[in-house]
Amino acid sequence: MKTTPAHIVREYGPFDDRGHVHGVSFDGQQLWFASGDHLNAVDPDSGQLTRSLDVHAHAGTAFDGRYLYQIAETLIQKIDPATGQVLSTIPTPEGGGAGLAWAEGSLWIGQHRARKIHRLDPDTGAILSTIESRRFVTGVTWLKGDLWHATWENEQSDLRRVDASTGEVLETVEMPAGLIVSGLESNGEDRFFCGGGTSGKIRAVRRPD
Repeated sequence: MKTTPAHIVREYGPFDDRGHVHGVSFDGQQLWFASGDHLNAVDPDSGQLTRSLDVHAHAGTAFDGRYLYQIAETLIQKIDPATGQVLSTIPTPEGGGAGLAWAEGSLWIGQHRARKIHRLDPDTGAILSTIESRRFVTGVTWLKGDLWHATWENEQSDLRRVDASTGEVLETVEMPAGLIVSGLESNGEDRFFCGGGTSGKIRAVRRPD
């Protein structure tokens, strides 16, 4: 298994009164992060907060190419990013949810303490498949056909590329000591956006060659 240290190329935030960073997503132009009572958009070039949606945003965030999905405790909300309107909801799987991602027509949700990742039907919330992790799962994302997830345990985090069918760990990117990852997204090309939890920061990490 390949293991490399994380190469942090940029930090965003903290953002005034937005506090903790929970879920993180990227719509191709704006970086989004959940901060409890708001879902916030950041310009990835300037690093400036550009707008906020007044929605419950307690954990993972995802984008399907048109709509945002946001975990709000026992529900996953489907949100119109233009208006902030919640269009529909599905139940969060029993045991809650941490990270959230969109890929292959499905939602992928990480469960922190359960150490699992579920593939969900985005219309019903039905669990389609499940893989297990050996560590607490926080963020979940896909990059160039590969499933990655973040871990957070004993104040240490890493990013793991895993087999989406078996959960086997194929590659690990280790974060510096004390820098935890509370949410994870990729830009679809060459970097990850890592939520920094109580630091209020988002860190951009280069994907290893």
